[in-house]
Amino acid sequence: MPRRGRRAAPACSADPLSTAADAGDGLLGPAEIRRLAQQLDLRPTKQLGQNFLHDANTIRRIVRTAQLRPDDVVCEIGPGLGSLTLGLLPAADRVVAVEVDPRLADQLPRTAADRAPQLAERLTVVTADAMRVTELPGPPPTALVANLPYNISVPVLLHFLETFPTLRTALVLVQLEVAERLAAAPGSDAYGVPSVKAAWYADVRRAGAVGRPVFWPVPNVDSGLVRLTRREPPPGDRRATFAVVDAAFATRRKGLRAALAGWAGSPAAAETRLRAAGIDPTWRGERLGIGDFARLAATDPVGAG
Repeated sequence: MPRRGRRAAPACSADPLSTAADAGDGLLGPAEIRRLAQQLDLRPTKQLGQNFLHDANTIRRIVRTAQLRPDDVVCEIGPGLGSLTLGLLPAADRVVAVEVDPRLADQLPRTAADRAPQLAERLTVVTADAMRVTELPGPPPTALVANLPYNISVPVLLHFLETFPTLRTALVLVQLEVAERLAAAPGSDAYGVPSVKAAWYADVRRAGAVGRPVFWPVPNVDSGLVRLTRREPPPGDRRATFAVVDAAFATRRKGLRAALAGWAGSPAAAETRLRAAGIDPTWRGERLGIGDFARLAATDPVGAG
């Protein structure tokens, strides 16, 4: 989330705090963010997960890392005061920003017209709860780039990946712990439901850490970037597979024979289906990849009885 600018900070370190954005690219700095918030009588709330980016270097880094194409239609969730939006406009053909707060949604086009008048026509703002969005105006989105609210980051990401199959890439800024979970590999401590479900849609990789000082208000947690590249899901039914995933991790300390007893109907039925899928019933859910779960979900419950 332009591709030109200062060299990006190392991925493992926090970004330096800018005192102001460069006047040449129209990005918002700390002073502009606070001025806009005061103008709107905005008091950021934890309920909406409002922590606004105000560091121009971080914005440029996100845009570079997103690796957008000039013809991309970018969906941005939770644009807030428009810091990231202004960085995205030069890098894509169109930006569709989904904002739940009507005050922010109403202000965003004015901010774009003021800070980047030559690019403002590329922006479309949708006032809506992202979790309820099922369609977007204009051409279908090809990329998702967002500073996601911490409290809904995983559900909204999965919702958009499922609802908009035209999304070929996503780059999301989330709480560091969530970033670790999304990108975790089978067998690791962080591996769990978010890891498996995200892997249904895409190849998921960590794309660097982001420190606390680049946000206003300053959050009490660090953040991380996660990059997702769409790929074909494994053979099978998504809902059936996700039901197995949820059951397997509901009691993650148990072996799969016991953990899946409720899902299969009994421990014996679970064991039969596990063996039919070529999975050791004594294993725990964290050992299975998305393909294993899909294969297990596809086993015959009648034959397993």
